[in-house]
Amino acid sequence: MKYYPVASTSELNDTGQLHINLNGEEILLCRAEDEYFAISYYCSHEALTLEGGMINNRCITCPYHGAEFNLETGEVLAPPAWENIKTYPTIIKEEIISIGIPD
Repeated sequence: MKYYPVASTSELNDTGQLHINLNGEEILLCRAEDEYFAISYYCSHEALTLEGGMINNRCITCPYHGAEFNLETGEVLAPPAWENIKTYPTIIKEEIISIGIPD
């Protein structure tokens, strides 16, 4: 696993989101209170972006059809999606957020 610095913690507000393209992977970096999560940029339902989805209780709701996903595990919590989304590990060091991508 290799970690890549992608953003400063000051770039995201309490429920902020940031689109990241990292080594060909499209990732949505999300903040839920004081935690940072990296998930697939696209919903597993119809491959529309999750960016702009409401974040609440460590979950994101797809802004198009309302599917819900756990930000930590990628688990589907509400239809119409039925397939989990990919998640990526994050680390924060000196206010810099890094995302882990398998070698």
